[in-house]
Amino acid sequence: MGGPQVTWLSDGRRLHLNHGPIDLVIEAAGPDRDQALEQAIRRFETILQEIVDELPLLRAAARQGMIFRGAVARRMQAAVVPHLPAFITPMAAVAGSVADEILSAMMAETRLAKAHVNNGGDVAFHVSGRERIEAAVAAPGNPLIALAATDPWRGMATSGRGGRSHSLGIADSVTVIAGDAAAADAAATVIANAVDLPGHPAVERLPACDLSPDSDLGQRLVTTAVGPLSARETARALDNGAAHAALLLEGGLIGGAVIILNRSVRLLGAAERHALRQGDLTDA
Repeated sequence: MGGPQVTWLSDGRRLHLNHGPIDLVIEAAGPDRDQALEQAIRRFETILQEIVDELPLLRAAARQGMIFRGAVARRMQAAVVPHLPAFITPMAAVAGSVADEILSAMMAETRLAKAHVNNGGDVAFHVSGRERIEAAVAAPGNPLIALAATDPWRGMATSGRGGRSHSLGIADSVTVIAGDAAAADAAATVIANAVDLPGHPAVERLPACDLSPDSDLGQRLVTTAVGPLSARETARALDNGAAHAALLLEGGLIGGAVIILNRSVRLLGAAERHALRQGDLTDA
């Protein structure tokens, strides 16, 4: 697997950190930019091994009272506990937790106007003063969501059957805004699982362990293909996901969500209020 790789992207502004499955793109602006990026590099050096050291327990079903040594593992646990008693493992928040941890390292004793850590689409960000961040949602038309320093949301994550991990549902993608990236990551996972049509003959599924022997989902059936769905069926699946997202909104666990299936979209909460453009998405 090799050690951590540190490079600059061709634009000269963004730092690229890679180590095994972790792939970060980092950007920062402000008086202490260089110091913040150096702190990111130093923190990145050990972060993967810290996760690997506790991987068996991180892949187990989450429960109250699980104790972890590593800072990232503790972030993962904290992000998934609010979703209990539903099945979820701390791995549901791994990408967002890594992004949060690196951003936290960057912010230690530094002055930054804004910064972001993008871990494969799960993003932790800092914004201050009159700055704002515009984040593109992974969806047709690349709709943008703009967040300012006055907004309380500092994380965004995307899940769904087109992502890096297996999904129990059929959503093309679910993008969530939350207080941090770990919370957004966990919530995007559970909302994407809820976008579903249980037992529908057009949905093909296999045990997760048949696709990835070390999957934290074990024997649970994950979606491998989705055949043609009618507009009514698409709307029903979106209704299921939107209903779960609404519960998370009411509970203060998320700030908003963008739920997409078959080029149809549901915008909830801050995602609806802050969307700059919707491209060629259609309401369902």
